[in-house]
Amino acid sequence: MAERLLSQLAHVEVLTPTPEESLRFYTDVLGLEESGREGRSVYLRGWGERFFHSLQLTESDRPGLGHVAWRAQGPEQLRVAAARVEGEWVEPSTGQGDTYRYVGPGGHVHELFWDVERYAPPRGLESPFPNRPQRFVPRGVAARQIDHVTIATADPGGDAAWYRDTLGHRFMEYTVIPDRPDWIVFAMTTVCERAHDLGLVWDPSPVSGRINHVAYWVDSREELLRAADVLLNQDFAIEFGPGKHGMGEQDYLYFREPGGLRIELNTGGYRNYEPDHETIRFEPQQGSNVFYKNNALPHSMFESFPPVDFAPPQAEEAKAATGLFT
Repeated sequence: MAERLLSQLAHVEVLTPTPEESLRFYTDVLGLEESGREGRSVYLRGWGERFFHSLQLTESDRPGLGHVAWRAQGPEQLRVAAARVEGEWVEPSTGQGDTYRYVGPGGHVHELFWDVERYAPPRGLESPFPNRPQRFVPRGVAARQIDHVTIATADPGGDAAWYRDTLGHRFMEYTVIPDRPDWIVFAMTTVCERAHDLGLVWDPSPVSGRINHVAYWVDSREELLRAADVLLNQDFAIEFGPGKHGMGEQDYLYFREPGGLRIELNTGGYRNYEPDHETIRFEPQQGSNVFYKNNALPHSMFESFPPVDFAPPQAEEAKAATGLFT
């Protein structure tokens, strides 16, 4: 039974080639709150989040991932986690204290920290409820909080096992290609009670460190359906959904922000508190991606970021074998 070192997914830095348009999307359509700016970055949070930010939006020449940040269970757990991975202590960045930065097995940059800056609402936005960080003034989708990040990697199963064995993630579920029990195409880990806060999807490209999507949470299926309406009325196409995943049992909705990055909205799903949870194996025909088994995953969902013009024979084999792609 692994020692619990990390408490939660704290924030994700995403890159955009269209900073002004992306910022308008995240604030006016997704409904995030701007909490600060520094250099080429804007810091954003859901209305229900207590930390300074959960999303760092940074100007770049193409969409992609800057880093993923995790808060430790405490200062001692931060030191233990840092000793287990090869990286370095870096200058604390906006919203957090002492920070250890490392590169995961799939080439993704991660940060670990304990000390955190908590959000303080400006005058007039104080919540009338003591357990909320701010007054609820819904705008657009009004996403409440970050849910998970899904990264792309050549070895989802191997990476998931590494996060489990090295940093104490729980390896919750995975999907394999039919008749290829050794070919894991998607895996999920978590450091909390959710089914996952880290997704790992197979990436056949030669480029490491790519991201597939960032997910935010809304409180109910009704709010998810309302979000689809909001998006369509703002002329943002829905890429996939609304629907329900078998893995994690969450309701989902996928779309793209103006810079090209995929965003997901989630609600529902199970909660699991078992420290000795046994990893669950899925095959696509069992409803791993589409719980109702009545829809196929669009080909576009196979794209990760930054975009790569690369389609090896294995990718076509995977798509044909899973039956997931239209």
